[in-house]
Amino acid sequence: MIHSKKNFIFLLLAGIFITNAITAELIGGKLIQVYGFTLSLGILPWPIVFVTTDLINEYFGQKGVRRLTFLTAGLICYSFIILYLGMKIPAVDFSPVKDEQFIAVFGQSMWIIVGSIIAFIVSQLLDVFLFSQFKKQTGDKHIWLRATGSTVISQLIDSFIVLGIAFYLPGKISLEQYFTMGITGYIAKLCIAVGLTPLVYLGHYLIGKQLTIDN
Repeated sequence: MIHSKKNFIFLLLAGIFITNAITAELIGGKLIQVYGFTLSLGILPWPIVFVTTDLINEYFGQKGVRRLTFLTAGLICYSFIILYLGMKIPAVDFSPVKDEQFIAVFGQSMWIIVGSIIAFIVSQLLDVFLFSQFKKQTGDKHIWLRATGSTVISQLIDSFIVLGIAFYLPGKISLEQYFTMGITGYIAKLCIAVGLTPLVYLGHYLIGKQLTIDN
């Protein structure tokens, strides 16, 4: 019984992880203003990815997160391929969504796609490594330290990789804009991640309770 519950919990966390990661990629092209700072709308679902990453790492180890990371990266690529094909197929005259509208929403540049996927893989692998290192030092105590500590570093790398590949290397933004946007995005992600720390504790409580009921 305990193994079937553990499998279900992994599938549930994996589903949440994959759904939020792909959603973040699809809506990331929309820019919003938050207290005067320009951020990608993709910032909304990414913190949920951070939380599920920590929970999966805690109960299923580095191997579970690594496999899920590469699987999700593959599914993101698949989603972009389907969208690319969708942009090449013309809409009928009476379609409520016109070709121009569809392309405007989903027609992200190749630089953005490549940058986001590379940043996702690198930040996730770094996060799982750092999380494990923190856990070796803290054991089962200080959940907040390993959850937040790993996020602090991994998301710093993530923020600058995306901007660097997607915008700075193609010459779309200056070096000054690169650092300004990178720091702003990083601070926003970090604040949200820290704010979701209680959710990490809640997840630990619920999962731990389920796994020990029949143990």
